[in-house]
Amino acid sequence: MAQYANIIVDISHEKLDKTFQYRVPERMRERLALGMQVYIPFGARKVKGYVVELTDVPEYDVTKLKDIIGIVTDSVPIESHLIALAGWMRRNYGGTMNQALKTVLPIKKKMAAVEHKTVRLLLRPIEAKNQLAEFERNKRSTARARLLAALIEEQELDWEIITKKLNVTGTVIRALEELGIVAIDTANSYRNPVDHLESKGYHLTLNEAQQAVVDAVTENLEKNLPKAYLLKGVTGSGKTEVYMELIAKILAEGKQAIVLIPEIALTYQTVMRFYNRFGSRVSILNSRLSAGERFDQYERAKKGDIDIMIGPRSALFTPFQKLGLIIIDEEHESSYKSETIPRYHARETAIERAKMCGASVVLGSATPSVDSYYKAVNGEYQLLELKQRASSAVLPTCHVVDLREELRRGNRSILSIRLQELMEDRLKKKQQIMLFLNRRGVSGFVSCRACGHVIKCPHCDVSLSQHNNGKMICHYCGYEEPEAKVCPSCGSKYISGFKAGTQKIEAIVKERFKEARVLRMDFDTTRNKDDYEQILSAFANQEADILIGTQMIVKGHDFPNVTLVGVLAADLSLYVSDYRASERTFQLLTQAAGRAGRGKEHGEVVIQTYQPEHYSILTAKEQNYEAFYEQEIVYRKMLRYPPSCHMLVVLCAGKSEETVAETAKKLAGLIREREQKEISLLGPVDAAIAKVNDIYKKVIYLRANNYDRLVEVKDFVEAQVTDNAAYKNIMIQFDFDPMNGF
Repeated sequence: MAQYANIIVDISHEKLDKTFQYRVPERMRERLALGMQVYIPFGARKVKGYVVELTDVPEYDVTKLKDIIGIVTDSVPIESHLIALAGWMRRNYGGTMNQALKTVLPIKKKMAAVEHKTVRLLLRPIEAKNQLAEFERNKRSTARARLLAALIEEQELDWEIITKKLNVTGTVIRALEELGIVAIDTANSYRNPVDHLESKGYHLTLNEAQQAVVDAVTENLEKNLPKAYLLKGVTGSGKTEVYMELIAKILAEGKQAIVLIPEIALTYQTVMRFYNRFGSRVSILNSRLSAGERFDQYERAKKGDIDIMIGPRSALFTPFQKLGLIIIDEEHESSYKSETIPRYHARETAIERAKMCGASVVLGSATPSVDSYYKAVNGEYQLLELKQRASSAVLPTCHVVDLREELRRGNRSILSIRLQELMEDRLKKKQQIMLFLNRRGVSGFVSCRACGHVIKCPHCDVSLSQHNNGKMICHYCGYEEPEAKVCPSCGSKYISGFKAGTQKIEAIVKERFKEARVLRMDFDTTRNKDDYEQILSAFANQEADILIGTQMIVKGHDFPNVTLVGVLAADLSLYVSDYRASERTFQLLTQAAGRAGRGKEHGEVVIQTYQPEHYSILTAKEQNYEAFYEQEIVYRKMLRYPPSCHMLVVLCAGKSEETVAETAKKLAGLIREREQKEISLLGPVDAAIAKVNDIYKKVIYLRANNYDRLVEVKDFVEAQVTDNAAYKNIMIQFDFDPMNGF
């Protein structure tokens, strides 16, 4: 029962940086909770505020603190839930309360509403005709005459039509208003990013497996038992149809739903599937919307004008009053982890928000994250499965090509002989091809093209990263050695970093298949707002034979005429200095393979690799998630990586290399002294990129079986550095169970 409360007085989104502390009267201490709205004395006025923190530590002279007047009982707006969620995020992920608040209340300032103006004739017909005759007699009133003549015919006209088509200025319209001839009516309208869509209706019926999944969730909903579910469904099994059926049931109860989709997969094709079923009750949020469009979507959600919000992780904070369901599609995607403070994960945050408002959460993926599957196996989530594709289509046939053998046969092209033969066959049959370059996370690893050997850290089982200073460094323990000139395994001089990109592959393909129509989709070709959509639409309309791209082409797209997928350099993501490398490789290969054979024709996949015997590649070939998981979880447990253990990375950064190093060493010493043997500690070591813009970075790695123990360490470090002059020039940040290194 806290004695003091820190309160935000004005929640208009421009004034979040200031909180004020008040005393909590004895009578309120048991009832007052984070996020509640309260009455407080503010100067000479009584105003409303929101409780953002409860504490026993006074920040000011206690004699000068005023008491909270009372708890607001007639109003529990959505901000209360979101503020409570911000408090949970601050505790579990670090950062300040204001940083958490700015994440959950992301609209920084109110945007002007869109005005729709119409001009209405006030005169009776005979009066209007007399007035028109008068205007026509006066040569300086031609514009007035033109407007009045049009209004006699139509009675009411849009402002836009008058100013643009009739070429009548606003000054003329207002002059007629002053004369009492017309009235100007103004109505505010919301910007709607999906109002240009046209619903084609919904005609699908669920198959037996899909219906079984829906029934399992519905049964708990009817018992008012909100839960977290993991829906594991092979590519093309119809997970989206299951999501929509569950949403329909939630809507029928008068509740609302949030659907999270990775930004990269939030396409016109995806949105249309929801719009065809739910029409104007759907809206979207993404980074391509203007500030005004984003503001209006939050306002529409608050007012109940929409029931379904689709978007990336920021859509999780949609201010729905009656949230009943949160769906996270492609839940394994690393983009669900924020790279800015607080470094929250949308999955855990969604489950916490759902608990606060009695909602259910469905996590969906063909290749669930090891973290989620671990929780499902251990009963924390309920596991639901779709084991076959929704249509009669079968999973594609996968071929694994050993690139070492290609080199021995004299083929130095990035396209294997097998892939070239199959591409020729598909082009003759007028079928489409996707070539996926697995560039994800390439960070200067060093490999041998002759034997496939990758140079790894002898202590951490992750690849060493190539640095410009001629060294190879491990970003987990700091081990380093000189850059290799010959392969330590076979003695070959073909050892170096990887240097192929999509442009180079496009040139090779165009040279080899001169008649083929080729499209390329990568960061360079999708810089503008509509580029992404235009490339996908052109390929869907069969205006191209071959689509070349990075991971953005393998996310959930459905092209029935694609019967061949080539995965170039499949194992590149295996060599990233990251304990999740095998998991990401398996997921990418399985998702890429899932693009083939989704129509009537059978699909084939060619996986090109230097490591054909690696378990992530062998299990991806067989589309066997369980076999992959069984091997991966053994490795995670053995090396104490999440989910069997939890990690915390503490980053120290500053302009002085010496000060950063000293601070990191001092903090590591304080943590060791406090924790002794309960928490394992590595470091401090250089961050993955040790210097950026003259800012030096050191990191400390901590591992513990219990997440809350790491939260306690974070609290301890925060207490050490807050208001301590010794740390004033050092930035301290935290990352729990990191997805990408600092």
